[in-house]
Amino acid sequence: MFRVILKEVKEYKRASIVTPVFMILEVLMEMVIPFLMASIIDEGVNKGNIEHIYRVGVIMVAAALFGLLAGLAGGRYGAKASAGLAKNLRETIFNKIQTFSFANIDKFSTAGLVTRLTTDITNIQNAYQMVLRMSMRAPASIICAMAMAFFINVKLATIYLVSVLLLGGILFFLISKVTRYFQMAFPKYDELNASVQENVSAIRVVKAYVREDEETGKFRRASENIYKIFVKAENIISLNAPIMQTTVYTCILLISWMGAKMIASSALTTGELMSLLAYCMNILMNLMMLSMVFVMLSMSMASIRRISEVLEEESTIHNPEHPIMDVPDGSIEFKEVDFSYNQASAPALLAIDLKILSGETIGVIGGTGSAKTTLVNLISRLYDVTAGEVLVGGHNVKDYDMEVLRNQVSVVLQNNVLFSGTILDNLRWGDSEATPEECRRACELACAHEFIEKFPDGYDTYIEQGGTNVSGGQKQRLCIARALLKKPKILILDDSTSAVDTATDAKIRRAFREEIPNTTKIIIAQRISSIQDADRIIVMEDGCVDGFGTHEELLKSNQIYREVYESQTKGGGDFDEKAGE
Repeated sequence: MFRVILKEVKEYKRASIVTPVFMILEVLMEMVIPFLMASIIDEGVNKGNIEHIYRVGVIMVAAALFGLLAGLAGGRYGAKASAGLAKNLRETIFNKIQTFSFANIDKFSTAGLVTRLTTDITNIQNAYQMVLRMSMRAPASIICAMAMAFFINVKLATIYLVSVLLLGGILFFLISKVTRYFQMAFPKYDELNASVQENVSAIRVVKAYVREDEETGKFRRASENIYKIFVKAENIISLNAPIMQTTVYTCILLISWMGAKMIASSALTTGELMSLLAYCMNILMNLMMLSMVFVMLSMSMASIRRISEVLEEESTIHNPEHPIMDVPDGSIEFKEVDFSYNQASAPALLAIDLKILSGETIGVIGGTGSAKTTLVNLISRLYDVTAGEVLVGGHNVKDYDMEVLRNQVSVVLQNNVLFSGTILDNLRWGDSEATPEECRRACELACAHEFIEKFPDGYDTYIEQGGTNVSGGQKQRLCIARALLKKPKILILDDSTSAVDTATDAKIRRAFREEIPNTTKIIIAQRISSIQDADRIIVMEDGCVDGFGTHEELLKSNQIYREVYESQTKGGGDFDEKAGE
């Protein structure tokens, strides 16, 4: 788990190595100063030797300046190393997500991935910086101070040793208790982010149904869950400070009392007592600092585990060793295909046998949950079949290079997504090298050119994130144009004209027939008028093909298709059909 995270240090290894070195140098300078102070008191002040005071004072100033510079360098390189680790982690996780299949993505919620890329990585960044600086500085300081204390007086130094062992045991107990709460907190962050994401993305629906109070309440509950967990954790952590302070003051009192008696009996000098008190404070303050490191580490352990889950996740879909780099044509064949989303779930598709010729227009119709979208997702290998095989251009989709295959299978989803940028920027997702003329032609085929020209900035009109400043029908037509720019051999429209009027739908279908006759077109629709002029139509029911034929054939032979057709045309003819004539 730690190895996976530390692999991302990469080019920041040097900064990670020199940071502890500078921290140790700072500690060494700090340890010298109390020793020099004792010399000033005993050899300078008590004996009235001003020359000794000046000489040792200069050395103290030099040691302090050197320690200051070492501390600054350690802070600089520690910040560079930790920020660099966070940067690399974000990039690696984001790149890893891009390689995931839909099956992998289904395992992680969107909010969970966002939390991992933000809160979890920030925790790891802070913990790494503390590890490089404090976890090296504090133990080194404690060990050095303890050694110096024993060098000065073994009897008084034993008080430190007992205190350190006692506090170490208490600290271990507190950390073991608080870690459990931190592990509970981060899934709650996922819930909070999910609440925010859902509310913001659906803000129009929230306002339309006047659900602001309910959504605010949901957010408040998610926030309170995190608050309660952290209050419990902080209640435990808060015990650390009074325990530390009690121990510090007890040590100071014991050392002062015993040291005064030893000075009176000439077993200890005043300067040595001052040094011991300084070392006492140093030891116990660094122990408190070390406790904060452990608290941060316990918090980051949950984050490290969550980040490792993503980094160690292997895509369920891989390129073959020697992939096919060309798709010959748009023919599609399903051979005894079964598919389940996971081993525990019921099959989504059963015994699918289909053969589609290159250039055909295929309609797909069926009720909600009949696996229409699941069927077409297998063509571009967004999922792998559980059994059987899917062939495109006469080859199993598993034999193709995935990028080559997906470039030739263009999909327009029902829930269309536009990205922030101009209309041209969005269109060029289909072809980054497309000329303005090619973009315009694609928009004409998708019946989008007319409304684009009405915008003041035309094709340079800025699209807000998610396409919130265009209507649903406009968004669908822009997505169709984007897909056409890929010049694919297979074009899949997943209920992607549901938001356009019937006349526009008919124009788009006519453009497809006339302008891209050699492209295989698969149109999923709820309106029979959108698919009845297709070469053949697939009727889906409960993950199976219930019928496959022309409109006329299905009206005669398929009860489901006939019932849907009659329900849609009942009461005075098929308006959609008339609109398309």
